[in-house]
Amino acid sequence: MSARDKASLSDLAKSVLPSHVAIVMDGNGRWARQRGLPRVMGHKRGVDVVRDIVEASSKLGIRYLTLYTFSLENWNRPQLEIQAIMRFLASALKRQTLELNENNVRLETIGQIHRLPASIQKQLLESKKVLAANTGLTLVLALSYGSRAEIVDAARQIAVQVQSGELDATDIDESCFTNHLNTAKIPDPELLIRTSGELRMSNFLLWQASYSELVFTPTLWPDFTPASLVEAIEEYARRDRRFGKV
Repeated sequence: MSARDKASLSDLAKSVLPSHVAIVMDGNGRWARQRGLPRVMGHKRGVDVVRDIVEASSKLGIRYLTLYTFSLENWNRPQLEIQAIMRFLASALKRQTLELNENNVRLETIGQIHRLPASIQKQLLESKKVLAANTGLTLVLALSYGSRAEIVDAARQIAVQVQSGELDATDIDESCFTNHLNTAKIPDPELLIRTSGELRMSNFLLWQASYSELVFTPTLWPDFTPASLVEAIEEYARRDRRFGKV
């Protein structure tokens, strides 16, 4: 991490530091295209940036970092690109699990993990096992994830429980619904960042981000640095979070 990538938080930002930051990592393909490179090289660079942002988040004291790594819609991309992304993911998990362990990082996943290649599923289980006892930053990888599908799955689970008599319909409330989501054990994100200048959620944490502060940056993900993260947190710190109150 170069000197220009390092940045410290203001006292204000430290006092209201979000415990959970979620990021839509967008712009890998455009970054590669701007440099006359194949799209997969943007993904390769993006994996390196993940390492820097995880390290920075841990050092800043953030408790949860959720990264939109691969969406359900991404399965519609060209097969060669999907295969490359999976290779980069597997390689990064193998290389960085030891480092994550040294930094006291725990690993969780959300999404339809069963759709991932068997080798990726195996590596995720192994990495989670190694990191399970850690008490620092929890890194949450959203893999084969789509928020609408997650919400539908939760509704289906609740319907089955009501039908079986395990749950009474009158007991269904926001808390009940939250407990049936992939993120049941994870607090909602206070800050959601999207890179690359796109101004949309792209089916990411729609339920969980209902009161998140949204920060959109034109920076492409491969150019996103720890200083960029600090800048987003500083923007969050300047917001007045009223939650419907005056």
